[in-house]
Amino acid sequence: MKRFRVAMAAAAVVVGLGVVGWTLRGRIAAQVMARVFDQAMASEPLGALPDGLHVGLCGSGSPMPDPTRAGPCTVVVAGRQLFVVDSGTGSTKTLSLMNLPPARVSAILLTHFHSDHIADLGELMLQRWGGGAATSPVPVYGPTGVDQVVNGLNAAYALDKGYRVAHHGPKVVPPGGSGGAPHAFATDAASPDVVVIDQPDLKVIAFPVDHGPVKPAVGYLFVYKGRRVVVSGDTAPSARLEAAARDADVLVHEGLSPDLVALQRQAALAHGRTNLAAIFHDILDYHTTPEQAAAIAERAHVHYLLFTHVIPPLPMAALEGPFLGRSREIFHGPIRVGHDGDFLTLPAGTAEIRRTNRLRALF
Repeated sequence: MKRFRVAMAAAAVVVGLGVVGWTLRGRIAAQVMARVFDQAMASEPLGALPDGLHVGLCGSGSPMPDPTRAGPCTVVVAGRQLFVVDSGTGSTKTLSLMNLPPARVSAILLTHFHSDHIADLGELMLQRWGGGAATSPVPVYGPTGVDQVVNGLNAAYALDKGYRVAHHGPKVVPPGGSGGAPHAFATDAASPDVVVIDQPDLKVIAFPVDHGPVKPAVGYLFVYKGRRVVVSGDTAPSARLEAAARDADVLVHEGLSPDLVALQRQAALAHGRTNLAAIFHDILDYHTTPEQAAAIAERAHVHYLLFTHVIPPLPMAALEGPFLGRSREIFHGPIRVGHDGDFLTLPAGTAEIRRTNRLRALF
């Protein structure tokens, strides 16, 4: 009986603590969030990185709906400079969640002007301005046509700019810092590669790729203190890309699985969705299969192959095998099907490549 009374008393204490905990759960959650906010504001995300070249995925998806992947976006950190290549749907929020503040963006580089690569550009320019009291527009590099895109977004955001200046004041949001400043360059298959950023330790080089009928379309090579990263943009297999990727530490390449897209097309045809079926057919000829990208990486002696712009969505991890096909037999270096938040660190003066995920590290 005594043991029974002790057990009942202990149970009452546990229940009582549970009730107290439930009652105070909001206050406890708010205290936890206060610590999270404090840590986020106190951190120096770029200063914590080793000197070198870093590349991450702020969007590894495509135009197809995928709740786990934002639209196409690659972030590159060279020393203490942060660059964003393309700005797909939702990628600005992902960039922030990776603790890479849009306010720190030194420049944006666009590979081409398909809607899925520019859908978040206005938001990225806005967050860069408002988050850091920028006094000059962010440079936006891109092939011929970038002026039309950037100036169009500047015009579309003009009313919003006025509201924000009136509300927060010019010290918080300096009027001259909003939007983007386009920097166009000309490139085609018959022309040499274009050096778009040339600094003592950093070169960013644009080269044409094959995404016809989308022209112009380019990829980018980043070279910082001996480390090399190539971002393919959207392209079919491209000799110019293969040349740019020669001996690259990392090749960030798009990938489309024809077998998995064929399943989408079969379902569309079976249910009379002929328009979608036509699109699923048409996209095959201006993208690269994982096996083709693996062959490019192998011939170019790339050290690490990271897939992005993943088509179609892969809602189950088990689909990564069918997506890659024979890629691991073709390319003998590390291969990864990219996920939002993936982040590769390439310290200067080494051959090291370290992978983390800056989304999973936060939660």
